[in-house]
Amino acid sequence: MLAPAATLAGVAAAFAYVAAVDPNQPGHYPGCPLLELTGIYCPGCGGLRSAHAFAHGDLPAAFGANAVAVVGYFLFAALWSVWVWRAARGRTFALALRPAHWWAVGTVVLVFSVVRNLPFGSALAP
Repeated sequence: MLAPAATLAGVAAAFAYVAAVDPNQPGHYPGCPLLELTGIYCPGCGGLRSAHAFAHGDLPAAFGANAVAVVGYFLFAALWSVWVWRAARGRTFALALRPAHWWAVGTVVLVFSVVRNLPFGSALAP
């Protein structure tokens, strides 16, 4: 149970920091290099603002800043719960995804990245 507890402590500490230090205020965090150099939103753009809104319970603002990140938060919670459930019963937990799964994840992130940079996908832009 030590590994799941330590993982949760690290994630909670990161969310607590982002909740306390508002990324909407300039000067607290570095900017996205891709956005600064090209004007193109990367898949992570808006992730800190999303985490800040999520930590404050503002789910619509979190989705508006980065929808993929919010899906990731819920996915992490589900996988972490399974990890704790298995660890409590003395079983190991290994996430073994097939290459097709990784390709699917990559495709979703790529499509998200492209669409959020197009005029009709501006609702996905941070």
